[in-house]
Amino acid sequence: MVNLTTEPVQRLYVEQDMESPDLLRLNRGQAMTHCRNCPGKTEPNDDSAAVVQTASGAILLMIADGVGGCPHGHQASAIAVQTVTKNVLAAAMTGLRAAILDGIEQANQAILDLGIGAATTLAVVEVQDQVARGYQVGDSTSLILGQRGTIKWKSTSHSPVGYAIEAGMLTEADAMHHEQRHVVSNLVGSRNMHIEIGPAQPLATRDTIIVGSDGLFDNVKIEEVIEHGRCGKLATRMKRLDELATERMNLNQPGEPGKPDDLSVIIYKPT
Repeated sequence: MVNLTTEPVQRLYVEQDMESPDLLRLNRGQAMTHCRNCPGKTEPNDDSAAVVQTASGAILLMIADGVGGCPHGHQASAIAVQTVTKNVLAAAMTGLRAAILDGIEQANQAILDLGIGAATTLAVVEVQDQVARGYQVGDSTSLILGQRGTIKWKSTSHSPVGYAIEAGMLTEADAMHHEQRHVVSNLVGSRNMHIEIGPAQPLATRDTIIVGSDGLFDNVKIEEVIEHGRCGKLATRMKRLDELATERMNLNQPGEPGKPDDLSVIIYKPT
């Protein structure tokens, strides 16, 4: 599906098992989203995603990965993207950063109020006046890439393994095989939740933003995400990433990472 809009938009993807990606043509960019279930899984997709455009033309890209080991992960991830979306659209022309932060905090309280131990990660990237900024809770990952594959910004995973990578104690390749790679130390739905805010990053016309759940980043190496996701038609980029992640999930490549999981990816390019 392709939509062109100059109006406020909220496209939510909750409990989705999509046969093909969804493309949105926005005021100053294009966003393609793909969400699907873990191979062989019959329960709802624990991932939720959203692409939002406000009345002022700001764009938000969001992915939440409900914690599968906790009850109702799909419900927690849906609350996260729905609450932030509602807050951001209500903020209208002003207060975008405050609306995002308030939305995350409200989602955290709403999930705690469920009283069932549900929790979710949340990765948000805002794009406003061709400047991007990320907000992070947990280990879903956001990347801002230059045309030639330069990493302009990458979110830090809130996990023992993620912090070890950031400190230079562990390589990305070793992390994908680490026994604690699934441990997450910061979640929406936790009384100790904290929000990491990234720096303002100016976007060039041929830059790319990729936001993904660990269904992508636990199966596809960062250099492979860059190689397949940095250029070409968005549909071609998404197809390559989806196929490689699926192949790894099905454990068809001995010696390579392989973790069956729900998969959600948003690829955005400015225009």
